[in-house]
Amino acid sequence: MLELSEAIRDYHDHSGLPYMNSVGTADDFFLATTPESSGSPPKRAPPPIPILTSASSSSIPTNPEWCESPSAPPLMRSESIDSPHAQELTVDDIEDFEDDDDNEEVGNFRISRRTASDAADLVPKLPSFATGITDDDLRETAFEILLACAGASGGLIVPSKEKKNEKRRSRLIKKLGRKSESVSQSQSSSGLVSLLEMMRGQMEYAVGYYSLVPPCTLSISEAMDIRTRQGLLNALAGKAGKRMDSLLVPLELLCCVSRTEFSDKKAYLRWQKRQLNMLAEGLINHPVVGFGESGRKANDLKSLLQRIEESESLPSSAGEVQRAECLKSLTEVAISLAERPARGDLTGEVCHWADGYHLNVRLYEKLLLCVFDMLNEGKLTEEVEEILELLKSTWRVLGITETIHYTCYAWVLFRQYVITSERGLLRHAIQQLKKIPLKEQRGPQERIHLKTLQCRVENEEISFLESFLSPIRSWADKQLGDYHLHFAEGSLVMEDTVTVAMITWRLLLEESDRAMHSSSSDREQIESYISSSIKNTFTRMSLTVDRSDRINEHPLALLAEETKKLMKKDSTIFMPILSQRHPQAIAFSASLIHKFYGNKLKPFLDGTEHLTEDVVSVFPPADSLEQYLLELMTSVCGEDTNGPYFRKLIPYELESLSGTLVLRWINAQLGRILSWVERAFKQEHWDPISPQQRHGSSIVEVFRIVEETVDQFFELKVPMRSIELSALLRGIDNAFQVYTNHVMEKLGSKDDLVPPVPVLTRYKKEAAIKVFVKKELFESKLPDERWSTNIDVPATAVLCVQLNTLHYAVSQLSKLEDSIWERWIAKRPREKIVIRKSLVEKTKSVNQKESFEGSRKDINAALDRICEFTGTKIIFCDLREPFIENLYKPSVSQSRLEALIEALDTELGQLCSVIMEPLRDRIVTSLLQASLDGLLRVLLDGGPSRVFHPSESKLLEEDVEVLKEFFISGGDGLPRGVVENQIARVRLVVKLHGYETRELIDDLRSRSSLDMQQGGRGKLGADTQTLVRVLCHRNDSEASLFLKKQYKIPKSHA
Repeated sequence: MLELSEAIRDYHDHSGLPYMNSVGTADDFFLATTPESSGSPPKRAPPPIPILTSASSSSIPTNPEWCESPSAPPLMRSESIDSPHAQELTVDDIEDFEDDDDNEEVGNFRISRRTASDAADLVPKLPSFATGITDDDLRETAFEILLACAGASGGLIVPSKEKKNEKRRSRLIKKLGRKSESVSQSQSSSGLVSLLEMMRGQMEYAVGYYSLVPPCTLSISEAMDIRTRQGLLNALAGKAGKRMDSLLVPLELLCCVSRTEFSDKKAYLRWQKRQLNMLAEGLINHPVVGFGESGRKANDLKSLLQRIEESESLPSSAGEVQRAECLKSLTEVAISLAERPARGDLTGEVCHWADGYHLNVRLYEKLLLCVFDMLNEGKLTEEVEEILELLKSTWRVLGITETIHYTCYAWVLFRQYVITSERGLLRHAIQQLKKIPLKEQRGPQERIHLKTLQCRVENEEISFLESFLSPIRSWADKQLGDYHLHFAEGSLVMEDTVTVAMITWRLLLEESDRAMHSSSSDREQIESYISSSIKNTFTRMSLTVDRSDRINEHPLALLAEETKKLMKKDSTIFMPILSQRHPQAIAFSASLIHKFYGNKLKPFLDGTEHLTEDVVSVFPPADSLEQYLLELMTSVCGEDTNGPYFRKLIPYELESLSGTLVLRWINAQLGRILSWVERAFKQEHWDPISPQQRHGSSIVEVFRIVEETVDQFFELKVPMRSIELSALLRGIDNAFQVYTNHVMEKLGSKDDLVPPVPVLTRYKKEAAIKVFVKKELFESKLPDERWSTNIDVPATAVLCVQLNTLHYAVSQLSKLEDSIWERWIAKRPREKIVIRKSLVEKTKSVNQKESFEGSRKDINAALDRICEFTGTKIIFCDLREPFIENLYKPSVSQSRLEALIEALDTELGQLCSVIMEPLRDRIVTSLLQASLDGLLRVLLDGGPSRVFHPSESKLLEEDVEVLKEFFISGGDGLPRGVVENQIARVRLVVKLHGYETRELIDDLRSRSSLDMQQGGRGKLGADTQTLVRVLCHRNDSEASLFLKKQYKIPKSHA
């Protein structure tokens, strides 16, 4: 048959123990407490274990003596040792267990609201308690002190049984925030009593403050509340005129609370052990005031406390006697120790039973936990102001001052924020930290009092403020030391954390005398956070990149990209916060990133000798990162790159190194281009590619290899300077110059095409024309034949293809140049920031207009030369016989220029059929010039076989007009103005041939010898040489005689 009470008891007795089913042999065991805090081992043998059988389990005899060891560890209130049947659970007790279930439900609900947070390191720097006092012990004692202080104001009322049952029924409803009629009635009785009841409920669920483990027991039950209230009232009953808050609370409760008020011996022993430990901690272990002559009393107190514990192991009667005697003696010794002078006039008449300040603040800390909402630990309860006002009543007992209060309250709020991550609590904690007064703001008594609050932890003297503010500062430093990890998105929380760190840093700096001489500033603190966080984050990034499996990207390239993302996040999220206390925080952050990545990049740069795929992969993102970092730095430091952060930078010099590698690559490519030029030119036959493409194929090959090189150049995403572009342009320019030189190297001079000029002779009547003809044939024909055999003259079609090819080259060069500059501007859209400009880097920029100036100049000169050569070739070679040799022979009327027009038209047609349209006027103009040169050759150097009479000038003028109209071609040929300008020089000679011999001679005689030497012109508008040549072609004796006497020109047969 199931016994409900036994089942409930067993459940609660074992709920806090570890699971031990099938984990080992029967010899395995575990400790429920820490051995260090459990005291000495029992001095008596353990009681025998009763053998329970199913038949006799209900009739176990009552053991009149309690044989539990007083040194047994404090157990849970719901646990019990082998309780007799007469003490089995009552209905009220079962109702209490039902309440426990409800309480556990509410506790679990509260735990579910907590967020996992690393609060393990956030513990005050206080010495541990030698007696092993636990958080539950502190919480219960703190509530007892609160009741005693409230009792001084008449706030202690023991609730009746009916009210107790009513409260029990409505407790869960109140905790879950539901409304009922009974709750409304209980709320109507407002004031100190209801506030204490509410605080008891708050402290009842404060278990788990130092961990995220759900509460497994209720420290402050209603039964304990009633016992404590009744005990304090009984203690004050016989002390007329004494305040309740001046009582030695643990001692009075030991004397006034009977063991019969406990339904469980374990609970009583734990309660008694706690009171004795509190007396030992408060009066002996950590006193503020030295014992002096009271040292003997302190030793007596230790002995009495031990004897009270030992009395529980004695038989009932003897134990009672010993306990009563010890309590009487303990009262005399403890009160004398508690009432010794301590704090002067600071707090008035106080019972100093808890002068060890770290015990005080730990008790006060437990009281401050009441400010948090029971169902939402991240919020403050609505009654927070009333609670804080009530807690001021404990200041006299616990020696709390404003500084201590603000410090402890800030600590409690801050630690609760760490547990719950509610930013509202952090804001409240900051408000309390700001209220902590500095030394000069404290009163003289408080300064003296706080100076005495010292404790030794790990052989280090620590003040009160250091005990609580150092962990806060350490926690904030830890968070800010890796703010990239802890504040990924929460910029507001980070701002508050920085505020906490700065406030605590200033308070601790003032607290330490050594720190007073420190020159540390907010800027240095911020720099330490930035340095630590960036170092940690960069290390994590480096490890992540090293472990990544991105095969196609070099780790340094990936690291540069991730670092740039980090810096963008840093500058937009974190730096605005840190810049409030360090205006140049972003410059410091960027300089650190530059340094860390530079350390990773340097070994790679040192091993770089050629333009490899890794170089092309790493250099662009590394250069982009450096430029972004420099932009961030200049945004706060200005354009002056000589500032402190810039001076510390070691530039990557990627452009310089990359430039060297690119120049090596360019030189190799230019050598390849030149070899292709040589190869293409050797294979050139100067045949048009097609009727539409009338240029040679070699130039197409040259442009193809050049454009391939240019494409490869711009596909190199490595950093470049204008030096590399200039080298490429010079190389391409040189390649086209080489090509042009190859075209022109086999082309002779146009002067080589012109036959030698005949020797000037004067006319002799006896010889007649026959003599001149013989002379001419003999003297001039032979040199012409020799001349024609020594010259290799290309065909007109070849010359035209060469002209087309060079024109194609110069036109495509302009397109290539425009393309290169467009791509270069796109590649370098802005001016880069240079940390330290060296003399080498101060090179002049490349001028776009001068990119291919050399090759353009050479090609245009080649075009002019080939055009002139072609025109001269047609007139003096192809048309030599009809034009140069036979025109106007034997007379003008018998051999007119019109007969040559058909041959000229044929040659012109061949030119226009091959030559490209843009070159047509250029080549026809050259033909016109050559035609006019040929005509002048006939008119002035025609030899002795040509004789011109003044009467023939009209015929000559007609021939000139015929030639002019041929080249104008009715408007389809050359512009009339161009032709007129070219023919003007021929018209002058024709006009001279129209003058009489006497007029020509008179013009020559009118000139001085100086004018003749300088080539001056006479009134006829011609120079001396021209007039002499005109006279040489006259067949009259006057001209012959004048030339003989004046110029010694020989006769035609000489």
